[in-house]
Amino acid sequence: MIKILITGAGGQLGSVLTKELQQKFGEQNVIATDLFEKPNFIGHFEQLDATNYKAMEKIVTKNKITQIYHLAAILSAKGEENPLRTWDINMKSLFNVLEISRLNGVDKVFYPSSIAVFGDKIERENTPQNPNLTPTTVYGISKSSGENWGNYYFEKYGLDVRSLRYPGVIGYQSLPGGGTTDYAVDIYHKAVKKEKFSCFLEEDTILPMIFMEDAIRATLELMDAPKERISIRTSYNLAGMSFNPKEIFEAIKKIYPDFEISYKPDFRQKIASSWPQSINDTNARVDWGWKPVYNLNTMSKIMIQKLEEKYKLVTI
Repeated sequence: MIKILITGAGGQLGSVLTKELQQKFGEQNVIATDLFEKPNFIGHFEQLDATNYKAMEKIVTKNKITQIYHLAAILSAKGEENPLRTWDINMKSLFNVLEISRLNGVDKVFYPSSIAVFGDKIERENTPQNPNLTPTTVYGISKSSGENWGNYYFEKYGLDVRSLRYPGVIGYQSLPGGGTTDYAVDIYHKAVKKEKFSCFLEEDTILPMIFMEDAIRATLELMDAPKERISIRTSYNLAGMSFNPKEIFEAIKKIYPDFEISYKPDFRQKIASSWPQSINDTNARVDWGWKPVYNLNTMSKIMIQKLEEKYKLVTI
């Protein structure tokens, strides 16, 4: 029987992935963990600090966990406020997952990586799978290191670690969580609430993005793929769409003609300028059949529809 542990289940990705895994494997077979339980959570939740080895191991052994989705981490922009703490939390929690999995018979581990692993010494358009990784944030450094540790545990111990380099993930299910690409979530909330949006990036800053539904589907498809089809044991490049703040603003204005935006770049502009503009995800397409479904316009319509329902507003 598959029994799943999710760390960081209350985050932007974790909250959606938890529900999808519950639907697929049953609520009783998915153990969601985080520092705090979210209000109105449905399912099996246990409070966990992922840096606490003994506490994590106790949950794994007690529940006979067979798969771990390790989503707990401090993100890029938030991480720059306290780099050493970010490194300590991101890496210590990963080491706990890897060691506990190795020693307690966990079959599979999912480790989310990010486009933050790329630095400014890359081809920014159609960024290849294996460029020189020189990340410019402690979050990116930790993710790059984590990729290599995952590969190490696979090569040395045979632990089935799988990973995706997520672009910016855009979803209506939760508020932004401290990432550099989070402007592309916040802008929809501001539009639906009829508020002016102040963007912390320049209008022509192109970044790779992915709609939440595509990101979740990619995760499940990767984890379902036969082991022999997985050729990348660091982390797969993953592409959805690419756009800049001006383009997303224009897509929203098709629905909200009076929506206004201003641009006030801050420290996150430097981070974004070092990241890819588009991603080459050929390996994911060839190995396990990845293909995105959503583009900017289809995503914008769904985002606004779902947020209008959330805020109980009606488009004028």
